[in-house]
Amino acid sequence: MSTDQNQLGRLKKVTVREVWANEARDFTPWLAKADNINLLGETIGLHLEVEAQEQSVGPYRADILCRNLNDATWVLVENQLERTDHNHLGQLLTYAAGLDAVTIVWIAERFTEEHRAALDWLNEKTPEDINFFGLEIELWRIGDSQIAPKFNLACRPNEWTSNVSMARKSNPGLADFCMEYWLEVYKILEPSGILQPGPTPFRRQDNIYPVGWKNFWLKSYFSTFSKQIGLWVQCRGPEGGRNYEILLEAREDIEVKFGEEMEWKQEESANRGFFIKIYDGHDPNDRDDWPNQHQLLAGKIKDLYTIVDPLIRPLDNPETTEGPEQEPGV
Repeated sequence: MSTDQNQLGRLKKVTVREVWANEARDFTPWLAKADNINLLGETIGLHLEVEAQEQSVGPYRADILCRNLNDATWVLVENQLERTDHNHLGQLLTYAAGLDAVTIVWIAERFTEEHRAALDWLNEKTPEDINFFGLEIELWRIGDSQIAPKFNLACRPNEWTSNVSMARKSNPGLADFCMEYWLEVYKILEPSGILQPGPTPFRRQDNIYPVGWKNFWLKSYFSTFSKQIGLWVQCRGPEGGRNYEILLEAREDIEVKFGEEMEWKQEESANRGFFIKIYDGHDPNDRDDWPNQHQLLAGKIKDLYTIVDPLIRPLDNPETTEGPEQEPGV
């Protein structure tokens, strides 16, 4: 059926300052919301979860600190609602070093050629596991419609776009894909009593299982991009760092009972820590291998839960600490 061209609307660009007058008070809180950080994550091909806003780094404050749920690494986001400048580039590098971030995202209204070249140079000269992204933020509307945001890649790591494109093509319906994947894991775990009454898996690439008290997370995740599955335990809250140190003293016993060594990391800047186990070479896009992946994940979740739950319960008071926010799926 043909459409009268006179009925078609026209895209109108809206200046970012019409919507966000101030970066720290307006734009950063907007971007930190789950739907908006997901939009940013989709643009660069990562599954992001916000850990902190205005994170202190020495005398400075980084805008947003995220966790890449594909591999539990830090992602630093720095915002600039104007043309890029040297001051923000310097701040970006200072924050990244102070927070040990491996993915750095610089968002601006417009990138100068000099700063595009600077990020390209950094992507070329730094190790392969350090990634720099430059994104331009645009706002559009049609007639009186709601204003819609759009992120445009100004610069990226080498080969990133092609890799992300391949991952997306292999898994176009991510939310439904995630739900289908985790339902099978939940079916295996249900008789164990680990799951809370009436739980439903998230429509994203990670899931949280109650362990100990509220300031501890046991998470499982999969990555269609990295072709891996894994699980990790994180100590959070006001006493996260101290609790991590206590569990670290029990590392040998935990790993002996678990049957495998795990990677342990202290997050001094965030006063917390975590230990993680990654299993490479498991492609969630390979549905024929799903039974193996589901059995492996469910078995390891049960093993780790059984080991750490008795160790964690004496460490934290659920009546005086805050728990993790279990956001709705993607």
